[in-house]
Amino acid sequence: MKPAATDTPADTATAKWERDVLEPALRKSPERPGPFTTISGRPIDRLYTAEDVRDFEVTRDAPAPGEFPYTRGIHPTGYRGKLWTMRQFAGFGTPEETNGRYKQLLGAGGTGLSVAFDLPTLMGRDPDHPLSLGEVGKCGVSVMSLADMERLFDGITLADITTSMTINSPAPMIFAMYLVVAEQQGADWKTLSGTIQNDILKEFIAQKEYIFPPRPSMRLITDIFEFCAKDVPKWNTISVSGYHIREAGATALQELAFTLRDGIEYVQWGIDAGLDVDDFVPRISFFFNAHSDFFEEIAKYRAARKIWATVMRDRFGAKDERSLKLRFHSQTAGVSLTAQQPYNNVVRTALQALSAVLGGTNSLHTNSLDEALALPTAEAATLALRTQQVIAHESGVTNVVDPLGGSYFIERLTLDMEEGVYKYFDAIDRMGGMVAAVEAGFPQREIAESSYRFQQSVERKDKIIVGVNGYVDADEPPFPILYIDDQTSDMQLIRLAELKRTRDNARVATTLDALKGAARGAGNTMYPLLDCVRAYATVGEMCDALREVWGEYEEVPSI
Repeated sequence: MKPAATDTPADTATAKWERDVLEPALRKSPERPGPFTTISGRPIDRLYTAEDVRDFEVTRDAPAPGEFPYTRGIHPTGYRGKLWTMRQFAGFGTPEETNGRYKQLLGAGGTGLSVAFDLPTLMGRDPDHPLSLGEVGKCGVSVMSLADMERLFDGITLADITTSMTINSPAPMIFAMYLVVAEQQGADWKTLSGTIQNDILKEFIAQKEYIFPPRPSMRLITDIFEFCAKDVPKWNTISVSGYHIREAGATALQELAFTLRDGIEYVQWGIDAGLDVDDFVPRISFFFNAHSDFFEEIAKYRAARKIWATVMRDRFGAKDERSLKLRFHSQTAGVSLTAQQPYNNVVRTALQALSAVLGGTNSLHTNSLDEALALPTAEAATLALRTQQVIAHESGVTNVVDPLGGSYFIERLTLDMEEGVYKYFDAIDRMGGMVAAVEAGFPQREIAESSYRFQQSVERKDKIIVGVNGYVDADEPPFPILYIDDQTSDMQLIRLAELKRTRDNARVATTLDALKGAARGAGNTMYPLLDCVRAYATVGEMCDALREVWGEYEEVPSI
């Protein structure tokens, strides 16, 4: 919102421009019919001038890069010192098939791996469960035990790469498998770096891949905080994700507000579990959506750093600079990709990726052009990686830190984003925190309403989606896609039966009993989980052990 007008030279200059330049131009050539808004529905003025940022103070709101509150970036040199990590999300079929894709991406210049798991793994089910039928290896790689994790990273030295794993309810089980593979390779856990998503609140809010009720789920997360602070200090224990919140239909403001408030909730639960804020907060990272409204996205990232730094200092008393510096991964908007005219998705992804870079992302995944149709082909995934490399090496945008800082428009958007986020914080705090808000269905309703409003704007053609509700091609040729057949399921079922036949099942039962005992008590669950993994217990068996103690969550629709 614009500040109230006052009689200043700047206002006089603007008024003169409107009278002498704008009004004659409009009489001659009227503007296109509106509304002129961001993709989130925020009204956008015709012109932004100094009068729009009279409440902006450089030393308070956007000092130099590397200075609190880090609006302009956490690194003084930006990308002149180090480029963002180019991390391509990949996973499909058997562990061997995904292993081959990883080696191809690393050979093409990728600098980090990001693991996509199939739906049974995400839901803590083995391939032989009735609910796994037809889903094994389809939307990600099938990982059911340590044996699969060994295959997934065969020939890849975990000590030499960073790995991000998109897994939430079964995150402790998958993380334990990764650690045991590293242990087998002779790696020192204290040197390993990477990220486990481990963000259960956004599952309850948006993606719905939860298993256990909210409160025991939060206990698993604080157990990982405590475990990693002691044993894996360089690992990012949680990637607080706005990506899936945005994909569910949230506005940019809602994505930012709910994501940061989720982060605040995790910090509070860690402190309540007896941890010192500066012992675990430095390993909390964030994951944002890079959507299509170019300037709104840049403002979102800048506001995120400022708000997080301020809240960590003022609300929690954090003193370690690392606790104040928000680090984030970004991924281009899957929801923006279209099955119609899929080559348009290359352009969409390039612009979205550029906004993330101009906003100071620390790592980035670029979606492939065919992902509205199927999992990406190897060729499409390589082109997506090349998009990042062209931005990094040919565009010139990496030469300057926060090149849009000081823009009247960007600074106004950033300030407004900040104001809106704090209003959401106040509302959620009055409810008793984010867990209570989720249990009451508050963020879920907010997102549903925003999604509905956006769909209405598309149907009215207030928002044009090229190839969908505008510039449509009547006859499109078929597009080649990656096909995952049912042989993956057959293979994994054979392997599961062989695993159960050859492992020490008495040892498995003993470790699962110990896990249930830890869940009933107050001990850290990571240590019995590691023992279960070393005994080759499956994801389904470990999750079922906890289901027996905590039950399985079923969401009650709220009105």
